[in-house]
Amino acid sequence: MTHWMFTEEHKMFRDAVRKFVEKEIIPFVEEWEEAGAVPRSVFERVGALGYLGTKFPVEYGGVGSDLIMDGIFNEELTKCGSGGIGAAIVAHIGIALTPIWRFGNHEQKLKYLQPGIEGKKIAALGITEPSAGSDVSSIGTKAVDKGDHYLLNGSKTFITNGVNADYVVVAAKTADGPGHRNTSLFIVESNWEGFSVGKKLDKLGWRGSDTGELYFENVKVPKKNLIGRLNEGFKYIMINFQWERLTLALSSIALAEKALEETVRYSKERIQFGGPLAQFQVLRHKMVDMAIDIEKARSITYRAIYRYDKGEDVTTEATMAKAYAAEMVSRVCDQALQIHGGNGYMMEFPVQRYWRDARLQSIGGGTTQIMNEILTKKLQIIEN
Repeated sequence: MTHWMFTEEHKMFRDAVRKFVEKEIIPFVEEWEEAGAVPRSVFERVGALGYLGTKFPVEYGGVGSDLIMDGIFNEELTKCGSGGIGAAIVAHIGIALTPIWRFGNHEQKLKYLQPGIEGKKIAALGITEPSAGSDVSSIGTKAVDKGDHYLLNGSKTFITNGVNADYVVVAAKTADGPGHRNTSLFIVESNWEGFSVGKKLDKLGWRGSDTGELYFENVKVPKKNLIGRLNEGFKYIMINFQWERLTLALSSIALAEKALEETVRYSKERIQFGGPLAQFQVLRHKMVDMAIDIEKARSITYRAIYRYDKGEDVTTEATMAKAYAAEMVSRVCDQALQIHGGNGYMMEFPVQRYWRDARLQSIGGGTTQIMNEILTKKLQIIEN
């Protein structure tokens, strides 16, 4: 959709990504959904086209463009119709590579960021644990200083790309004391002794991405693999949450648009009572409500992205965008399925996948309830 935020360069990029998705992603959606993972060759292909590196510096193989360009890639990729495929690739660049880019040193960027941008290595972010999800400060994984290395022990769960990742950016406790000053981030290679994948998790939606349980048993992590400063990992995670939540809002909007487009088409083709479904005012009005709901989410999200790209702190705006868009996409996809009627409940029609994929949006990256609790403090409804 035309928007004042986008330049001609942005529009040209969107057209190029859309053509790529139509030609090289959509024909394989069902195959990759069934396999439960995106092939490594796809990461390499997307990397070769430069799409993994839009926001990253040219020095490390990136394009050196803006975050708006990265957001456009997210939107168009999501419109392939598989939340899992979009999640696998966007998690790689959006939440796993980003901490290395923002807080890592030159050597780490050469060794891990650059091959990630090229799609030659797959990355994952390991924060969530069996007993610690939205409450990041309560993670139990620990890294103990042993002089020339850290000894890492613990586990992670619900890790996107966790099964096939070449390395994982892991959050671990490195000190006693307050939760916001005792956590650090480490780059942990998956082939190191003591690193193991417990199992590949079977999910309701996002089935096109691999999601795993990870275990660390006396993993020796070199000191050089500490990202940034010791005990500042919590701050890095919170900073990265702004972009993660904006990408989730964007993917919610794109998925809702996809569902609405197919519902409008279906309503014109499906004949009932001697005419197309679109002849019924109640259904036409449902689709209008869906379109308005999408536009509300887009307005909140685009404004936040524009300001974030300018370097502003958009914690409040990004949280609002995530909270609203994540609930919106479930409403829209539920109505889309309803308008499809019995066909919507059949696996042959992709709207059932949109409905399943949408349900995770209000959980991943912080639940809607956590978003609302953050906002009560940011809006000074209660004291911090």
